[in-house]
Amino acid sequence: MATSTTATPATSQGRRTGADLAYRLLRTVFTVAPIAFGLDKFAELLTEWDRYLAPWVNDLVPGSAHDAMLGVGVIEIVAGVVVAIAPRLGGPLVAAWLAGIILNLVTMGEYYDVALRDFGLLAGALALALLAWDARRRRD
Repeated sequence: MATSTTATPATSQGRRTGADLAYRLLRTVFTVAPIAFGLDKFAELLTEWDRYLAPWVNDLVPGSAHDAMLGVGVIEIVAGVVVAIAPRLGGPLVAAWLAGIILNLVTMGEYYDVALRDFGLLAGALALALLAWDARRRRD
């Protein structure tokens, strides 16, 4: 879809296609989830996020693991907002961010289940970007 927040264009018969509905679903999920998880880095209602930071990453960033996770939270919130405003850019941004999370988790030698889940989310973020580019081409 275009970078605006207008509704997805309907087919010539006035009905939404499966691609239109999938686009809407993915755009909603990849807007809400990063913002929610980003906010939770500050609230820590879901988990203690610091334990998911690989030691080598913690050594690269200034401050403590908690400070790093607060920065991660800000980045996730920004990524969700970018998806909402410009999904053609936000989809690849979220996919790249998820790739970084996967690398972090795999190099820890733990949380392979979470890394695998995030790989599925990465594929979904790329699908969102492809649908957004396709919708843009159909509109132009």
